[in-house]
Amino acid sequence: MLVGMELSAAVLVATLAGALGLVAGWSAAVARSRSGPAPPGVVDTVVAVADERLGATREVIDLQLRGLSGELRRMSETVTRLEADRGRQHGELTAQLRATVDQTAQLTATAGALRDVLANPQARGQWGERMAEDILAVAGLVEGVSYARQRALPGGTVPDFTFWLPNDRCLHMDAKFPVANYARFLEARGEHDRAGYATAFLRDVRARIHELGSRGYVDPGAGTLEYVLAFIPNESIYAFIHERDPTVVDTALRRGVVLCSPLSLFAVLAVVRQAAESAAVERTSGEILSALGAFDCQWGQFCSALDKVGRALDGADRAYRELAGTRRRALERPLRRVEELRREGGLPVADLAGDDGRRPPEIAGDPCLLEH
Repeated sequence: MLVGMELSAAVLVATLAGALGLVAGWSAAVARSRSGPAPPGVVDTVVAVADERLGATREVIDLQLRGLSGELRRMSETVTRLEADRGRQHGELTAQLRATVDQTAQLTATAGALRDVLANPQARGQWGERMAEDILAVAGLVEGVSYARQRALPGGTVPDFTFWLPNDRCLHMDAKFPVANYARFLEARGEHDRAGYATAFLRDVRARIHELGSRGYVDPGAGTLEYVLAFIPNESIYAFIHERDPTVVDTALRRGVVLCSPLSLFAVLAVVRQAAESAAVERTSGEILSALGAFDCQWGQFCSALDKVGRALDGADRAYRELAGTRRRALERPLRRVEELRREGGLPVADLAGDDGRRPPEIAGDPCLLEH
């Protein structure tokens, strides 16, 4: 667009220069005519040519001006659009800056609250307990079923969490960890101050490990495991300890203390839950086997009684077949002989009917006694 405007301006300048040259020539001709007599018709010719050239120049100028007007209008529209875009972008940038300022203020407030928590031992303990509770919930452990909180021990100490394990065993965990010097380490500007706070923090860690190892949380005779868990509620603190002094972990293990970050605590709790579920399955399997043993005993008694009844039924069946077969045939032979003798002698069948003219039931259904 700018190139087109430059070309139009060049054409316009050239046209104006030609017009000015024509006017200058005409003026010179007029001046000569005033200084002396001019040839006849020269002035009219010059005026006609000037009018013709001025008319053509006017048309060119009008055409160029119309082109320039269109270019200026388009440029004005472009500038207006750019101004609108700039205003919108400025508004968006202002909104983003305002949101950034608000987020920075919130982050500053959060950092201040976190600093206060890290500086207050009681609030620090509550923070660690809250994080531990969230991890326990994610791991699927239920208070009162899988663990207990703040349960006093016979020695008077009170661990933050006590996890119940199979075979009447338990595992204690403490959620309070000294991080005040670590917070000062993060806020320090000079290298000397940072080194001093880092050393003080590691010294606090060792003192905490020694304290946990001597509080009676590890007592295998009372049913605990050989270790106690020390919960560190931040992965960066856990990594800082390992990076600055790797021997702290070995010292803690020798004291029976296991340092746990949120991720490693989740892994330990997964093992605890798996152990509890395996113990429950084992206990249920034992109950099932005991029930199967009782069933086997009762099944043996049932089979003995069933065999006894079967033998009794076999004896009764044999007795019945003997009565219905051998005994019956033995009794029927003399009866047939008696009947033959009665018929040979032409004796009638005795009338055993009662006074009412009815036969006794045992005779009424006997075809042999009813004969004749």
